[in-house]
Amino acid sequence: MARVSVTKKEKTNTLKAFLVELAVYAVFVTAYFFLVLHYLAGWLQDLHLHHVKVYASITIVLIIGQAVLLESVTTWLLRLLRGRSE
Repeated sequence: MARVSVTKKEKTNTLKAFLVELAVYAVFVTAYFFLVLHYLAGWLQDLHLHHVKVYASITIVLIIGQAVLLESVTTWLLRLLRGRSE
């Protein structure tokens, strides 16, 4: 019986951690979107109109860079927060 409650508690903790990470990641993705929109919109539009292949390459690099950077920042932030709470 005790084993069932431990497993249930672990699942609850995992779900909470996942939801916190999801919320933090959503904030970072939204901020990243608006930063790229603000600072790179004109340049990306010009690339799209005149150099489609370069535009496609740059957007793929931005997508991959966003994924790697935001995952790293989110992981670091959550490790920092978990370290303080434990």
